[in-house]
Amino acid sequence: MELTATMVWTVGLSNLVLAVYGFTLIIGLPANILALYAFFQKVRQRSTPMDVLLLSLTISDLIFLFFLPFRMVEAANMKWTMPYFLCPLSGFIFYSVIANSTLHLTAISVERYLGVAFPIKYKLKRNPRNAVIAIVIFWMVSMAHCSVVYIMQYHNYLNPNFTDPSKRNTCYEEFSGEQLKILVPVRLELFFVFFLIPFLICCFCYIKCICILSRLSKVHAKKRYRAIGMALGTLLVFVICFMPFNISHVDGFVGGYSSKWRNYALLTSTLNACLDPFIFYFSSSALRETFKKVFQELVRRLLPHCCRSTLCCPLFNRGKSDERTQSSDDSIR
Repeated sequence: MELTATMVWTVGLSNLVLAVYGFTLIIGLPANILALYAFFQKVRQRSTPMDVLLLSLTISDLIFLFFLPFRMVEAANMKWTMPYFLCPLSGFIFYSVIANSTLHLTAISVERYLGVAFPIKYKLKRNPRNAVIAIVIFWMVSMAHCSVVYIMQYHNYLNPNFTDPSKRNTCYEEFSGEQLKILVPVRLELFFVFFLIPFLICCFCYIKCICILSRLSKVHAKKRYRAIGMALGTLLVFVICFMPFNISHVDGFVGGYSSKWRNYALLTSTLNACLDPFIFYFSSSALRETFKKVFQELVRRLLPHCCRSTLCCPLFNRGKSDERTQSSDDSIR
């Protein structure tokens, strides 16, 4: 059975992959752990659909970061050297989380739009249970689609000419013509389900939010800027992180192959795991407060006592006033 390789490891590519994955891990892990703590505390006290969605997306990003070292080991060795069952498992989790992230970001945009466009009616009807149901559906849909990783790895397994994947030193990089006939249409579906439709929904929701908030003179300027920041941040994540990888699906469908530049495009998708917490910053006062407390603690430990007692006093006093305004700061949601 003739197999076509979609990527050839080089020293330059290995270093690039390690640099991007390493940056994502170093920045994303502590930021998501802080976000997890903040959202978990918020959900325990008084949860809203937004809090539940943000908590779920943070957990999703942490799962992604947990499996990222497997990809780094492959890049460092420029071949797959770990037990082979980890290959389809890591790929399955890897792609499922990327797909799941777009659905979460879309649900967050819809929740923001409903809260801004119908503040009274939606506030009376919103229920965290609905967010939990949506999250379960998101995971089921993304995992069902990305199960194609397992299907491709063991497709035509009983064929005598089939090469046992465990005897190869590649992971999800070699496909036969028969495999591509199944894989390429599935990837095109992934483009529509997990990128194009979510992106259009996000564009509609956030553009409407910005238009509505710009007409409300009673909305505080900081709240308006944060809403605009979250909208632009989310749309930039779609364009920078998800668009290149999903365009490779369309390119592969048109040409009937697995694009060789697809693995380069995949690198941008990994950055989503370290960008999400900074988008959350615009959405959650609980996360903003957690970031400020951590920053203040770092300043307290690193700066001399004399500086803390004079120049930096406003910084420490500001955190106390922010606590008093936290509940009103969430009213826009």
